[in-house]
Formats: sequence, structure tokens, C-alpha cells
Amino acid sequence: MAARGLLPLPPTDLLCALTLLARDADATVQEAAKKTAAELPERVLSGVLQTEGALPPEVLDFFADVLSTREIYQSQLVLNQDTPDATIARIAAQASAAVLDLLAENQLRLLRDETIVRALITNVAARPVLVDSVTDFCVRNGLILEDLLAFVAAKRRVYGEAPLPPPSEKAEVLLKEAAAELLVESSAPLDEGKRLNLTQRVMRMSVSEKIKLAGRGNKEARTLLLRDSNKLVCLAAVRSPRITEGEVLGLANSRVVHEEVLRTIYSDREWVKSNQMKVNLVNNPKIPVAVSLKLLPHLGPSDLKTVMRNKNISPALVGLARKMVQAKIS
Repeated sequence: MAARGLLPLPPTDLLCALTLLARDADATVQEAAKKTAAELPERVLSGVLQTEGALPPEVLDFFADVLSTREIYQSQLVLNQDTPDATIARIAAQASAAVLDLLAENQLRLLRDETIVRALITNVAARPVLVDSVTDFCVRNGLILEDLLAFVAAKRRVYGEAPLPPPSEKAEVLLKEAAAELLVESSAPLDEGKRLNLTQRVMRMSVSEKIKLAGRGNKEARTLLLRDSNKLVCLAAVRSPRITEGEVLGLANSRVVHEEVLRTIYSDREWVKSNQMKVNLVNNPKIPVAVSLKLLPHLGPSDLKTVMRNKNISPALVGLARKMVQAKIS
């Protein structure tokens, strides 16, 4: 019954169930689940595929294949940050021009995974102007795929005829040099000499190399990259699968971190479940007042008193916190 979509399940549960049943040992169940998934109505699918945090990456990957001929859902999957890069690369290989235009807007993905770029620019549906725009952007940020003619032309447009060393080789050399310090987690803090040396190595990296390091590096690497002037590098660091809750709590309390990093944090429902995260965000003057107002009612009396004493945040927040404390006392 579940494989045929006959159980009264919420859309997210239904999509998860169909993904599991499509791998069932029983071939009949498998086929029924795949058929149901491919024929789900818009009222079930609408918005769910695009909502971040609603579905696990494995479910998004399954539906990318099942719905590969339905452009509207391919667009939603492309816009969802939870969709795995490998899935996006498969979509890019066969997507329509409209979907490719959406995909190209996610610059972080392009620099993070070159297979997406390869799939996009070799797709016959990709418009020449889009290919030129994507390759020019990649070349300016250090990603040059020498085996693709579109990149050779882009390098010529951006840098002229002067030859450049392949950035991928340089990146591997830099990562190997810094492997012990940047790729391996260690509880021991680095001494000042090593830290300065590592900072210099990271500064020598291109944007695309920094983004790759953000996904593979340790806390020391992420700390360096979160201070980078490039927004894409900062976002890659905060979205690293290796980042810890403690690091995110520190970022939520920071007044110097990039605003896009803070937006990533307060937009993540899992991170904001933590009470301390709410406290840090509300007390951070860089957080939009509208966001803090939504979080304020979830704070306890002692946390509200801390907000009342904060002279750096909006007076509206301080006033509301005072009223809430007085209401709870009375």
C-alpha cells in the first residue's frame, strides 16, 4: 500500500518511504514504488523538493532520477542546497537551458565540484553566452580545466596568451604541504609560527582551491577560511560537513563574520533548535531585528535579562525583552 501511495502520509514521509521501497528486495514492491514516485501529483511535490532541511540528500538524489523529465522539479532540486553535488552534476548533464541558467547562479557549487561545471558546459542545451559566463567566472577564481576548449578560450579572454600553471596541481601541492596542520583534526593549538605559515599558504590559494579546502580541512583551516574576504569561501567553510556545533555557536556570537554566514546559520532549522544558539543570535547586533524578534519568545527569563542588558542591539528588542520578563514575573 505504501509503494502504491495508498497510505495517508505527509508529503515528506511519503517521499522518504518511496525512496526506501524503491530499493526493496521484492521486485514488485520496487516497481510499484518507482511508478508511484514518477506519477506523484503537484500537490504532493510542490515546494517539498525545494525546501531545505525537509528531505535527506538520498531522497533528493532518488527523485532527481525519477523526475528527470519534469523541468519544474529539476529546477527545485537545483535550488535546494541539500541536493548533493553528484546529483546536481547528473542534472546538469541533461537539463534544459532554463534549468542550467538556475544552476549557473550557484557559484559556490561550481567552484566546489568541477564535475558540475564539466556537465554544464558540455550539455548541448547550454547557451553559448552561459558557457562563456561560467567559464570566465571559473577562470577568474582559479578553476581552469585545460582539457576543455571552452576553458582554453575563457583563459585567453581573461588572461590573454600568457600561460598559467594548472591550478589543480598547485592546490594538491599546497594541501600536501599543509596536510598535517590543515586536514587532520588535532586538539593541540598551533604555535604562532605555524599559524602564520599556514595563513600564507592559504592566501596563496585561488578561490576554488579554498572552497575545496573548506570541505576537507580541519577547524584551523575553517577558522582561516571564515575570515576570507570572498563570500563564497566563507559560505563553503560554514557549510563544511566537518564543522562542529561549537564552531557554529561561536560564529553566531561573532560580530565580524560575513552576514551571509550568519544568514546560513539562522536559516538552518537544526542549528537553531539549540537554546544557546538562539541566545547567541538574539544578542548579536548583526542579526536582522525581524529574525531576533522571532527567536526572543523562545528564551527563558535569565536569557531575556541578558538581552535587556545588551546595549549593542536594537532598542525594540531590549524593550520587548523587558516586557516579557515583567509579564512572567507578574
